[in-house]
Order: sequence, then structure tokens, then C-alpha cells
Amino acid sequence: MKVLVIGGGGREHALVWKLRQSPRVTRIYCAPGNGGIAQEAECLAADVKNIASLVAVAEQVQPDLTIIGPELPLTLGVVDVFQRRGWPTFGPTSAAARLESSKSFAKEFMQRHRIPTAHYAICKSVDEVRAALPHFHAPLVVKADGLAAGKGVVIANTKEEAASVASEMLSGRMLGEAGTLVVLEECLQGDELSFLVFSDGERVVPLVAAQDHKRVGNGDTGPNTGGMGAYSTQTIVDDKMRDWLVHHIAQPVVAGMKAEGAEYKGVLYCGLMMTARGPMVLEFNCRFGDPETQPILMRLESDLVDALEASVDGRVSEGAFRWSPDASVCVVIASGGYPGTFEAGKKIAGLEQAGALEGVKVFHAATSNRDDVYFTSGGRVLGVTARAEDLQSTVRHAYEAVSKIGFEGMHYRKDIAAKALEK
Repeated sequence: MKVLVIGGGGREHALVWKLRQSPRVTRIYCAPGNGGIAQEAECLAADVKNIASLVAVAEQVQPDLTIIGPELPLTLGVVDVFQRRGWPTFGPTSAAARLESSKSFAKEFMQRHRIPTAHYAICKSVDEVRAALPHFHAPLVVKADGLAAGKGVVIANTKEEAASVASEMLSGRMLGEAGTLVVLEECLQGDELSFLVFSDGERVVPLVAAQDHKRVGNGDTGPNTGGMGAYSTQTIVDDKMRDWLVHHIAQPVVAGMKAEGAEYKGVLYCGLMMTARGPMVLEFNCRFGDPETQPILMRLESDLVDALEASVDGRVSEGAFRWSPDASVCVVIASGGYPGTFEAGKKIAGLEQAGALEGVKVFHAATSNRDDVYFTSGGRVLGVTARAEDLQSTVRHAYEAVSKIGFEGMHYRKDIAAKALEK
């Protein structure tokens, strides 16, 4: 079968890598892909912000299955369009993707369906922000309502800072249209958890859990990013907690969306905070997480194509996945200045040496290739991912691989999974 993956980041490279392992797949296309993906799939020029561009690619290759990587094409309705044309597509419709594209919709949806989440207020003006602030304690969280590539969440240490950040968002100066509505939220304390499930519109089946590292600096310091690393182990979530999360969060979301006329098919990413009051939803993503996908797929031993098709065809079951008990970890290497201003076009050295290490796979997130030489082409450049029997060995292997790689200005967190190792 022919498979089309839409997107060009580290998540898409991990998907392509895993799809290649399926005996059912004869050809993989990726639109637009990147320098690393081009070594494992046929990359086709496309603009993920333009549905007509994606339709043109699909018309060219006539895929038997399409997987949507990024959030924006989902929001724009690529699944709706592809389904109308008879192309089997993994992912939610634009109506179902509102769980990610609108923070205010997600919060009100959770309130309607009694899904545990933080106390919040939705504000469309600075006056409404100032009226809501007395109902919160500092620190508090300010979230842009719309899509902001993982950068629309700011933890404000004081109410004055929250008012200032909200004002910048609402003015459009900070995030454009994504911030023309803001959500104020209590700042929850605990351990974050990325809990993903596949849904066929009615049933859900969980993937192994992962933990992301959002802040740019060691010790969870500095601004939020798209993710600087993630790890996955058997011990993050035990069987009892996994069942609780399925029955009290994931399943009610899918049932609620169906009841509201927006059947949810695809992968549902539940971003959680494990608090003293119990698990609370921080956010929903309507696609695979990045960089969580990298360590999660490193542990997948069954055929990904079978599970994707089961979701599309409405027959998700518990037998969809088979997992390794090993630990896995992904360390993101970023361009100098990220998540702020950065320069692209830096020559990358050491990729072959890093990828040759046992149990290591280097996923490309933002690279280009010219004459067999790789160059940086974005903020998060590489996701160095390792798998081994225990977390300590996995982390050691991942950072050994990172040490082989070099380019001007590169930086990365040196404490991915460190808290887990301390427990």
C-alpha cells in the first residue's frame, strides 16, 4: 500500500521510520518532509497551510492511507476534504479538532462533560482580564485561545505580569490572531503527563505514556517551547491509573464529541497534570505530540499501519498495540536563540556517528540536505532518541549520541528524564 505523511518535522520522521517497518507498506510519501525524511521516504513539495496544495499532492500519489502530522491542516479541514474525495485519512475533522484549535472551546467542553481541569476564565478584553484576576492566586497561567506552535502559554509569577502578557496577546502584537481571546487559568502543581489514545469515534485504546519537557532551560527554566525532550517508561503510569485516565478523561471526551455532533477519530493527546487533587487536563492536542511521538514509537513493536487503519475504519480494539518494556528517551537539539530569533543554514556534523550507536535513532525535525551535507532549517533541529532496558542506560546512550553532533549555536537540555531518575 501507498502511505502519505503530511508534515515535515521530527514527529513526521518518526512516523515515516515506523511505517517503513510495516511489510504492508510498499511506498511512503512525505509532504513536505525534510532532509532526514528524504532518506526514508519520497518527499514532495507542499504547503501545509494550504489545503489545495495538499490535495494536489494526494491527487498525484493516490494514497491508500494518509496521516496528518501538524495541527494547522487539521484545523483548516484537510481531513474533511480528503474524506469527501474518498482518501482514507487518519485524523479528526476540523470540528473535532477544535479541542486543540480553541482553548476556550476545550475548557467549556470539559466543563460541560465534567472532565477534570483547572479553574479558568475566558477573556476577550483587558477589562475582562482585570475583572477576572481577583479570582486567581499567583502564579497563574495565560493562554492564547488559538494555535501558537506551543508558544501560546505563559506562566505569570504575578497578577501584574499576567495582565501585561494578556494585554500583549489581546493586542495581536505577541501572537497575531491566536491571542485575540485569552484564557486565564490557575497554575496547577504536580508532574506533567502526555497520555495519548487512538479513537475510532466511539472507542479508545491507549498508547504508552510519555513525559514532555516544555521549558527551554535545565531545571524547567526559561520560556515554553514546542518541547525540548521526552521520555517513556513502563512506570510512568501503572495499569490502574491508565484505566482511570481512559474511563474518566479520554473516553468521556470521545463520547462528548460524538454527542455534540463532531465524531472524533484519530489520535487524542491528553496533556495532564498529576496533582494532589488527581489528574487534571492542561490541554488537548488532536495529533501526535512532538517530541513525545519519537520515544513512544521507539517502544512500539506491532504494526503501526494496522492500528491507524483500525481507527479510520471504526474498529479500534485493545489488540491494536504491542509494546516493548524498554525505556526510551528523546533529546531535542535546537538552534541558537530558539525559541526566540535564530539563524538557519548551519552545517551539521556527526550525524552518522551518532546514528551508528546501538539503540539510537536520530530523527530530523528541521534539516535540509545539499550534496550529502545536512544544514539546520528551523528552531528544533534534531530529536536524538534512544531505547534500552532501563531509563538510566537509555539516557546515557541518548546523551552519548548528542555528544557526537555539532553545529554552530546548538543547544539542548542536559536534564531530560533527570527527575525520573531521582525517584
